[in-house]
Amino acid sequence: MAARDLQERIKRLIIDRRLPSGAPLPPEPALMEYLGASRNSVREALKALQAMGIVEIRHGFGTYVGPMSLAPMIEGLAFRTVAGHYRGEDSLLQLLELREAVETGLVSRLAGRIPEADLVELDALVDRMEHEAARGAGLAETDRAFHATLYRGLDNALLSEVLEAFWDAFHRVRTDLGGVPQDPRVTCRQHREILDAVRSGDARRAEEAIREHFGNIRDRLSTPAPHAPRSRHDERV
Repeated sequence: MAARDLQERIKRLIIDRRLPSGAPLPPEPALMEYLGASRNSVREALKALQAMGIVEIRHGFGTYVGPMSLAPMIEGLAFRTVAGHYRGEDSLLQLLELREAVETGLVSRLAGRIPEADLVELDALVDRMEHEAARGAGLAETDRAFHATLYRGLDNALLSEVLEAFWDAFHRVRTDLGGVPQDPRVTCRQHREILDAVRSGDARRAEEAIREHFGNIRDRLSTPAPHAPRSRHDERV
C-alpha cells in the first residue's frame, strides 16, 4: 500500500472515531492489522503525519492525536518567503497582500460591532504603542496584540489561527529581508485610525484605514534598506 494511502487511512480513522487532540491512537499491532500494512510502513506513515502536527508520537507511551496546529504552515510560509526573496521574487510582498486581503475583508464586518470591553483593550494597546514609540522601543508585540484583539469578536478560532500564522511567517522574515523602517509615530496613528473607524461603525472608513496601513508597509518593503544584511541571511532564517 502506498505511503500516502496509509496516511489518508489513519486520518480517516481519527475522523471516523471522532478522536480529539490528545486522544490515544490504537497501538502499533492493532494499526498494522487494521491497515493491513507492515510495521515499517505504519511507522513511516505516522512519522509523516507527526511532521504535519496530525499525530504525536510519544516514545515509550504510544501515538496520540496531535495538536493539529498551523505550525507546519508557518514554517512553510516563512521558508517559502525567504527562499523566494533570494530567487528574486516578491514573496514578502505577496504574503503581505494575502494578509491585507483577509483583514480588509474582515474589518468591515467589525465596524460598530466590537464589544465595549474589547474597545477598551484596543484603546489601551494603542496607548501602549504610543508610549513604546516615545521610548524608542519596538512595537511588534503590541501591534500583534492589537490585530488579534481586533478580530477576536468574530469568535472564529480557525480564523484567529490563520491570522496568527500569517503574522508569524511575515514577521519572522521581514527583518531579515530588509526594508525601510517605519516611523513609529505613523504606526501609532494608523492603528488609532483603525480603532476610531471600527468604533464609529463606518465600514468603508475601516477598510480604508486597513488599506492605508498595509499600503504603507508595502511602500517600505518596496524600498531597499540602505544596509540590508543580505550576505548572512541564513543565520536568521
